[in-house]
Amino acid sequence: MSKRTSAPANPSPKTPAEAARNVREEARFGASFLRRHWVRLLLVFAGVGLPLWAFGELADEVHEGEPFPFDEPLLRFAHRLAGDGLDGVFLLASELGYTGVILADCVLVLALVVRGRRRAGLFATLAFVGSMLLNIGAKHAFGRIRPALWASIAPETTFSFPSGHAMGSMTLACVVVLLWWHLRDPRWRAWRWPVAALAAAFVLAVGLSRIYLGVHYPSDILAGWTAAMAWTVGMYSLVFHTGWILKEPLIRRFAPPSPRQRGEGRR
Repeated sequence: MSKRTSAPANPSPKTPAEAARNVREEARFGASFLRRHWVRLLLVFAGVGLPLWAFGELADEVHEGEPFPFDEPLLRFAHRLAGDGLDGVFLLASELGYTGVILADCVLVLALVVRGRRRAGLFATLAFVGSMLLNIGAKHAFGRIRPALWASIAPETTFSFPSGHAMGSMTLACVVVLLWWHLRDPRWRAWRWPVAALAAAFVLAVGLSRIYLGVHYPSDILAGWTAAMAWTVGMYSLVFHTGWILKEPLIRRFAPPSPRQRGEGRR
């Protein structure tokens, strides 16, 4: 028996009319895709593309050793506001941006895992761990020395760019907002905007505290925010909107055996 040769799935057009038809079909396909997925495309553009562009601009200036015109004036303005009352407020905000963020990261991941939210747990873990590793790597790659305009009440000795507090707080905020935004229970979803506002206020407070304490340039804070946002939104898109990741057979393959399966194994 002779083997049949299958025709190519998309044969090349043989006439101008066929080429024109292909163009029309492609245009219809593109328009349909945009209608169905414009929200996701907007999320990728605003959450990944723009932050990556902003971080790239900041990183390029730091790499070339060029000072930012807004860094020193903002630092000096923050120092003129210093006082005993604000010292305590911003010291607390800075501590929450480090110890508080680490504790919240661990609690959130543990809660998601215990509740069986595999995708959400994987997303949060990738976001938190990846953000931390990116921050450590970037600090050593750029090696930017911290500002030394005055003696800080909370001195730091590591490199400055990008801010770890800014990255950690922004990563946590983005994870919480993205997960909260897609909750199924309408009673919880009704709190999306208040949660987003609280998350933004927390991120802003942590970032301002690092400037107030004189241990980061404002450009360090902006770089931390943009890098964290791009990474977190990218991980969300990968985990929740990619077909190959966490397919059901893969889940079953790596899931622990059920009590029934363990009982059968003993026989």
